[in-house]
Amino acid sequence: MNQFLNTPYGFAIFFVALWCFICFFISILGGWHSLSGRFRTQTAPYGETKTAGPFFYGVKMRFRVNYGNVIRLTATEDALYISILFLFRIGHPPLCIPWTEIKMAETKFLWWRHVFLMLGNEERIRMRISERMARNLGIMARIPNASTSN
Repeated sequence: MNQFLNTPYGFAIFFVALWCFICFFISILGGWHSLSGRFRTQTAPYGETKTAGPFFYGVKMRFRVNYGNVIRLTATEDALYISILFLFRIGHPPLCIPWTEIKMAETKFLWWRHVFLMLGNEERIRMRISERMARNLGIMARIPNASTSN
């Protein structure tokens, strides 16, 4: 085994296998894997879309798994599309979650304001995003059953 890792190809194969394992493990831990069972999509968002900006943003999901600046959220009239940067796509297929499957709550801690999205009525995976991102996406206007807590 040690001789295999000392070769350039052996180290590359080991690194790729480790990368795949870690990406898939994070998918399971963060809840993405659970959501992909019902909400996996092969199509890009269509119609009028809103994005939080031209870049990827950071969100936190179940068990405080931090997807730091690798997630893209796109809001359309009927659903929220969630995708991840290509390098981390293993175990993280693009998702399309209808607004009827999302619940929202706002929270404030000192001067930080966040929005919690409960994704999937069956899966109930929690995603935390900034209030600014939620405003840019128009999420607060799309989900009528929002609640506020301090």
